[in-house]
Amino acid sequence: MSYKSKFAMTCTAALLASAASAQTITIGITQNNVGVDSYQTTYEQAFIAAAEANPDVEIVVLDAGGDVARQIAQIQDLVQQEVDAMIIWPTNGEAVIPAVREAYQAGIPVIITNSNIAEPGFEFVASFSGPDNITQGSRAAEIMCERFTDLGIQDEAQIVQITGQPGYTTAIERAEGFEQRLPEVCPNVTLVESQPGNWNREDAQRVMEAFLVQYDDIDGVYSGDDNMGVGAMNAAIAAGRVEDITFVGATNFAVGYDAMGRGEYWGSIYQSPVDDAEAALQTALDVLAGEEVPFLNYFDTPKITQENMGDYDRPVF
Repeated sequence: MSYKSKFAMTCTAALLASAASAQTITIGITQNNVGVDSYQTTYEQAFIAAAEANPDVEIVVLDAGGDVARQIAQIQDLVQQEVDAMIIWPTNGEAVIPAVREAYQAGIPVIITNSNIAEPGFEFVASFSGPDNITQGSRAAEIMCERFTDLGIQDEAQIVQITGQPGYTTAIERAEGFEQRLPEVCPNVTLVESQPGNWNREDAQRVMEAFLVQYDDIDGVYSGDDNMGVGAMNAAIAAGRVEDITFVGATNFAVGYDAMGRGEYWGSIYQSPVDDAEAALQTALDVLAGEEVPFLNYFDTPKITQENMGDYDRPVF
């Protein structure tokens, strides 16, 4: 029996039983690391608010705290609770696959949110809901190249990269998109080094401090999100070098938006954690209702720079 057929039968039976007993649908979510940054905190708040607005939905909200083993245990616990659907924000796209398989074998549809799991696990997943992170990295490279071209340094610029959490799909894909696109649009720009900032502003600041000591000539910094990008910017401010460096990130945080307004930070990719959370919940409900849902259910994430930031509201996170 095909995956979709199995889910269709399971979900139809679950919904009929629910209707007969007037019970609500229970959706469990295990998140990556809510406390690590304001995006994930806002996502959780928006997810809870969206679920509370639907009288037919009950939720079980869990947080892995960045610990893969803890997330695997949470997935297994949700299987034991026999939730109707499960939403997973993976701590590690490879490591969670066996646990995702367990949910699939139990007949529980799994929605992966924000950061996808590795491809070998796709057969166990009903849908991915979130941003296209490779496109985000690609667009960030275009922003960087366009800025260098305007400055007339596109044939000599040197940049460094601060990536997210190692092994985390979003970090891998945003770096991949950036590194693939940059030589296509600015073939003479040199990426001299990449180091992880772990989605943490203080870690990114320390990485940038080391870069500033090691390299006398840094024209640009690409960071996997604005939280890290602002950390790198703060290091450059302390070193008196911020005016010489173009800072480009992804997932435009309020601190990045404000820094763009001050002229210290050049550009990013606009992404809403509220949209992210609401899309994940709606995707789970659509799957349970038997609707056709794209496997890669992306929402748009446009470019934002100092030049067009007035077209976008200040982020809420």
